[in-house]
Amino acid sequence: MEEPQRVRSHTVTTTASSFAENFSTSSSSFAYDREFLRTLPGLLIVAEIVLGLLVWTLIAGTEYFRVPAFGWVMFVAVFYWVLTVFFLIIYITMTYTRIPQVPWTTVVRQPMGILVHCPLHKAPTFPLSPCPQGLFFNGSAFVLYLSAAVVDASSVSPERDSHNFNSWAASSFFAFLVTICYAGNTYFSLIAWRSRTVQ
Repeated sequence: MEEPQRVRSHTVTTTASSFAENFSTSSSSFAYDREFLRTLPGLLIVAEIVLGLLVWTLIAGTEYFRVPAFGWVMFVAVFYWVLTVFFLIIYITMTYTRIPQVPWTTVVRQPMGILVHCPLHKAPTFPLSPCPQGLFFNGSAFVLYLSAAVVDASSVSPERDSHNFNSWAASSFFAFLVTICYAGNTYFSLIAWRSRTVQ
């Protein structure tokens, strides 16, 4: 006898990946502050990054290890260049609004806190908008970059090594320009801090 064929039932189950859900949610809520780079502090940060890059690459392309003073200049230039790039990314992506666990008021804007109405920052998209980096960071960058620029300029001499003279002289010039940029941001941070303490 022939067995009757059984009808098979097919069940298709579709599941959604939690990774895909999180990815689509996080990408739709990605914040980008386009206006920050149009402000004077934003432009100063970009100038600090470009000019700071020139300072340390002009020195790194030479035999700077023969002059011990250039070790200090390299440390200051690379250290503050990396931190400034890091803070620029934080400000452009508005990461400070998405990570409330980090005490941003002490990490980035030590005495200043998060300002709602910074006189230098155009209308923010979020109610909490930082002024650039803060008084502590910019003040320390100004002081240390000033010392590095003076050391850089005093270490440049044509008799020492004529092959590296042009690079060292150019790095000294750019170090003073970066110092002026950090001084400008220190001034703007001081204004923002004073407006915060008046409230």
